Amino acid sequence: MKQWKSIGTFACVMILLGFSVYALLDALAISRVYTVVETGSAAPAEAVRAQTLSCQQEQEQEDAEISLDTVRVNDTTVYVAEIRLGASQSLRTAFSASSYGRHVTAATSETAEAVGAVLAINGDNYGAQEKGYVIRNGVLYRDTAAKGREDLVIWDDGSFSIICEDEITAQELLAQGAEQVFSFGPGLLENGEITVGVSDEVGRAKASNPRTAIGIIEEGHYVFVVSDGRSSESEGLSLYELVEFLQSLGVQTAYNLDGGGSSTMVYEGELVNQPSGGKERAVTDIVYVA
Repeated sequence: MKQWKSIGTFACVMILLGFSVYALLDALAISRVYTVVETGSAAPAEAVRAQTLSCQQEQEQEDAEISLDTVRVNDTTVYVAEIRLGASQSLRTAFSASSYGRHVTAATSETAEAVGAVLAINGDNYGAQEKGYVIRNGVLYRDTAAKGREDLVIWDDGSFSIICEDEITAQELLAQGAEQVFSFGPGLLENGEITVGVSDEVGRAKASNPRTAIGIIEEGHYVFVVSDGRSSESEGLSLYELVEFLQSLGVQTAYNLDGGGSSTMVYEGELVNQPSGGKERAVTDIVYVA
C-alpha cells in the first residue's frame, strides 16, 4: 500500500513539474503564430493594390532622404539615421516571418530584407509581452492594455503622440487614425521637453545600456537612434543620457524602443551597429523605411 502511495506521489510530482516546465517554455520560448500577414496577391483587386503599392514604394525610394552619422557620447558609440520623407510617404513596420504571434522572431536584417527595407531598426518586441497595444500599418492586433504603459502613436498624417494605455482604448486610437502603436517605452520627449527623470530606467535594464529610440523633429523629418553598449569599446547610455542626446538633435517627440541585445540598425542590407551579444538578437518586429 505504501508503495502505491509513493508511486502516486511521484507521478503527481512529475506531472506538476512537467506542467511547470511547459508553462515556463510557453512564456519564454514557444512560438505561436496568431495571424499571417498576407503579402501576396490572391485576387485581381489585391493584385492591382499590390501593383499600386509597388509603384508607390518606387516613388518613395526616389524621394526619401536618409543620412547616417556615427558619434561618441559619454564613451558610447551612437548611430543616428536622419530621415526626410515626402508628403505621400510614411514610416512602416513589419512582423518577423510576416506573422503576428508570440515569440515569432527573426533578425532585424532578415525581416528588413524580406520587406525590401532600405533602413530598419528593431521595434518594441511585442511578441515577448502578453499585454500592450499592437497596431501595425492601420490594423489592430492586440487591444489588451498594460497598466501604466506609455505608448508611441504614429498617426496617419505621420505625426507622433505619447499616450497612456490607462487613458484610451486601442479601438479609440484606431478610430482616431492611429497607423502604428508601440508598447514599450517610456516616452522620452514631448514638445521638445524631457519627460523622464535622471534616475528613471526601463524595468530590469542596466543604467548603461544599448538603446534604440525613434523621434520626430518636424513634419516628415524623423530620426532613428541606436547606441552600442556593454563592451569595452562602448559603455552604453543611461535613459537620461539618451534623451539629452535626442533633445540636442532638435527632436520634439521621442520614444524608447526595445534595447539591450535587441538594439539593431540595418542600412542597405548591412548591419550598422555592433549588437552587444556579438550578433543580432532575433526580435518580433521592425520599423523601417522602404
